[in-house]
Amino acid sequence: MDVTAPAHRLSAAVSAASRLLPSRAGLRLQADAAGLTVAGAASDLAVRFGCPATTHTDGSVVVPAAPLVETLKVLDSELVRLVVEGTRLALRLDNARFALPLLPAASVLADPPAQVSSVDGAAFASALRIVAGTAAKDDPLPLFTGVRLQASGSRLTLTASDRYRMAVARLPLSSPGTLDVLVPAALLAEAARQARGRVGLHAGPGRFGLSWADGLVATAVLDAGFLSEDSIPSGAVDTRVTLQADTLAAAVRRVGVYAEDRRVLTLEVGDAQVRLASARQDTGEAEELLKADVDGGRTSPSFQARYLLDALAAFAGDRVVLSIQPGMRACILRAAEGGEVELTYYLMPMLSR
Repeated sequence: MDVTAPAHRLSAAVSAASRLLPSRAGLRLQADAAGLTVAGAASDLAVRFGCPATTHTDGSVVVPAAPLVETLKVLDSELVRLVVEGTRLALRLDNARFALPLLPAASVLADPPAQVSSVDGAAFASALRIVAGTAAKDDPLPLFTGVRLQASGSRLTLTASDRYRMAVARLPLSSPGTLDVLVPAALLAEAARQARGRVGLHAGPGRFGLSWADGLVATAVLDAGFLSEDSIPSGAVDTRVTLQADTLAAAVRRVGVYAEDRRVLTLEVGDAQVRLASARQDTGEAEELLKADVDGGRTSPSFQARYLLDALAAFAGDRVVLSIQPGMRACILRAAEGGEVELTYYLMPMLSR
């Protein structure tokens, strides 16, 4: 193999692949008339990224990902030439040479499942940042570490929950499609962050994939099970409070300084206002009044501060409606004005002490 590629483009492709693969994975570099392909696989995961290049001699090699990533990051050159030299892959510059060991050839990556539809990449990544943030990071039940993707007709629904909160986002599909899979949240969020332009959604028996220009990620899916918005009762709303999400978030941060160890704050609803209050024996107490549009009763739930801040961050820059249910039922947050992505955030209240 002998190929010349733009150093920054190759670095971006290699870094993108390595972030999705295990730390000790190898990367397959394949050069042909179409350019250079960076690919890798690990158990149930496969990734593939394209890079423009001038191919002098076709070929394919496998090299360790970590040193290749670090080397390309620090190169001070517009172009880099990759040449196989015996048992090494040499990275040649005008004034330098770096050589990586060749690894045993990896198996050819399987083609992704069939494409069922596509979505706008920016809207998809934006929705996933919020939804994937509510998935559990480490849970013995894989159900709570994934994002459920459901397509029916011309809408795609994303759902995730760690049992204390749930986020549901809906966005338009480019064409009607059918899809129902549960995908590991961290992998899905990273893949969506890398995607550009329109993103293809692929599904087949036990597998799911995303594709875009010069990029592909395919993985095995989890058991979707019962992770569904329908499992949360939402028909007993007693109070609706509307105010600026950023204003409430700033007050939560200030009053939260005085919260006790569990960081639980009480949101007391009054006439045309809400009152945030917290107290801690060793630091004192705090309260803050905020003007708000109030409709209904005067329910006063308590929330864990960091979960409330996460929920409000999803509506940054907008007015948010808090639909409060009595007792220990979920509080439902939605934007006061709709947009391309329809977001619903369910936040479980906490027992105040």
